[in-house]
Amino acid sequence: MTKCAVVDTKRLALRSNHAQPSALPPSRGPVRGPRHTDALDQGIIEALQANGRESFRGIASRLGVSEATIRARYAKLAADDILQVVAVTNPLGLGFDAMVLVGVRTSGASDRVADEIATWPEASYVIVTAGQYDLLVELVCDDKRALLDVTNRMRELDGVASTEAFLYLEMVKQLYNWGTRVHEEATT
Repeated sequence: MTKCAVVDTKRLALRSNHAQPSALPPSRGPVRGPRHTDALDQGIIEALQANGRESFRGIASRLGVSEATIRARYAKLAADDILQVVAVTNPLGLGFDAMVLVGVRTSGASDRVADEIATWPEASYVIVTAGQYDLLVELVCDDKRALLDVTNRMRELDGVASTEAFLYLEMVKQLYNWGTRVHEEATT
């Protein structure tokens, strides 16, 4: 009889050190104006949002272009940080026991605080907002003790005035299929 070791891969499910080289800061999203996308780009994006494993050949056939065209367009969309194909998981379903959205108020410019929190492995989503909170931060933690440690670390940051946490009890809906907005040049 062979003994099998139990390996806890839960920790690696959302936070792979291989995802981004450590020498480069994590991307904060688009920092320049959006580039022009056309109907072909939209078709590729929508096809991959419906099925991220669909072949370039299948997409090409449906859109009436060559597989090489799809491959080149996909590469350009990915290089321009417009498109990234990944497996989207439900962290609560993977066994992470503490998932929370934290509203953060800062005592000055929020960029430095946002940059710091964005480096934390527990932070899956960090956005600068207008309104009641200066930042919204989604945290995914193994358990409530780890969540307490991370929120305490957040409260201790210079520039953080206050935080308010909203604990996730159940993931009801999580979709990434909004497509694109294609603005065709107006013809006169």
